[in-house]
Amino acid sequence: MNKFDQKLNNMGHYPLKAADVSTLQVNMGYKCNLRCTHCHVDASPGRTEEMSSETVDRLIEILRDNDEITTVDITGGSPELNPNYIRFVKSAVNLGKKVMVRSNLAILTEPGMQDIPDFLAKNSVKIIGSLPCYTAEGVDGQRGKGTYEKAVSALKRLNELGYAQEGTGLEIDIMFNPAKEGIAPDQKMLENAYRGKLKEMHGITFNHLIALSNMPIGRLGKSMSTIEKEVYIKQLEEKFNPVTVTNVMCRHLISVAPDGTLFDCDFWQVLKLPVKTRNSNDVKSFDYASLSNREIITAPLCFMCTAGTGASCGGALV
Repeated sequence: MNKFDQKLNNMGHYPLKAADVSTLQVNMGYKCNLRCTHCHVDASPGRTEEMSSETVDRLIEILRDNDEITTVDITGGSPELNPNYIRFVKSAVNLGKKVMVRSNLAILTEPGMQDIPDFLAKNSVKIIGSLPCYTAEGVDGQRGKGTYEKAVSALKRLNELGYAQEGTGLEIDIMFNPAKEGIAPDQKMLENAYRGKLKEMHGITFNHLIALSNMPIGRLGKSMSTIEKEVYIKQLEEKFNPVTVTNVMCRHLISVAPDGTLFDCDFWQVLKLPVKTRNSNDVKSFDYASLSNREIITAPLCFMCTAGTGASCGGALV
């Protein structure tokens, strides 16, 4: 039994089990216009993995047949680069699902992508825009020269379309990740800093900020030594908060890889650890009943999601 499982066992929560599957998180491909230093997916312009049209068709069927799935969370790479992106977003919206898309924002200024902001606004799609710092130096250091300027341009355009404007119902949240390993600062404090600086420097507004610590896997993991990883995991373990366990995202979410394989979370997707539910471990064999009560794979890396106020793709847990 690993250290995280020991903590769960002491609380009476071992093994950790799903409570439902209210969110389908779909990774449409690992190709990206950027090559960020902290990317746990290791996305880049050179990646070729891409969700097929057939897999998208199957996901639409799953959403149609399972009313319990209320939210669709679309991610990548840059999901906008998948030729089925518009079709999938529109289909999920038409099925009455709450749809949110994750974007590095800079992609929205690239050739062929300029109409996407209008499309998202027209369909009331929530946007989670990644912006690891409110300064050009901080963003360009992680993402490449000129990326900050492109992200700011995209945010201004989204504000013009009504995002984060009172009465429109159009939501845009900002995602923060540290540059390297390290626990993210207090979410509310960081949100206030971002809100003030972005408004002052660029007149930009947003709804909420999500502060997510980095997982030491993917590109970040490759840059860390074994000792650095051990020290980081130990830091997370020392900040373990038992209150966060009942609402960790894997208890309410299924992560879908570009090839249709199912995972407890997108971190396990990167590590190629599919769900334990053998009779339902890909979209072809998707079975809501089995997945909504499955046993979840746990490991010391899970301390990242349960440290301090907790962390998830939707923000702090407490």
